Amino acid sequence: MAAMIDIDSEDRLEAILNDNPGALIYFSGPECNVCKVMRPKIEDMIGASYPNLPMAYVDCDAQRAIAGQHRVFSIPTVLVFFDGREFIRKVRNFGIGELRDEIERPYGLLF
Repeated sequence: MAAMIDIDSEDRLEAILNDNPGALIYFSGPECNVCKVMRPKIEDMIGASYPNLPMAYVDCDAQRAIAGQHRVFSIPTVLVFFDGREFIRKVRNFGIGELRDEIERPYGLLF
C-alpha cells in the first residue's frame, strides 16, 4: 500500500503537483468517519493499480486556506491532477470503482 504524503503548506502541495505528471489529493478531516473509511481504500486502489500516481493528504481543519484555494467545501473530496491541471473531482458520495474508472484512461495515456 502506498502512503499518502501529509500536506502542511501550499508550497508543498504545489511542489507535488509540479514535480509529478499526475497526483491524487485527498481532502479530509479528523472528525469525518466516511473519510476514515475511504482513505485506506483509496490508498490500496492507487497503490495496486496506479503506482506512479503520488497521493497527498490535506487535513481541512488544519489547512483551511489550502482547502479554500482548491474550492473544497465538503469532505471527503478527491482531486486528481494530470500535467498540473485538475482532471477529476469527486466529492462526498463516490465509489472506489467510479474513481478507478475515471483515472484509468488518463493514467494509461500518461504512463
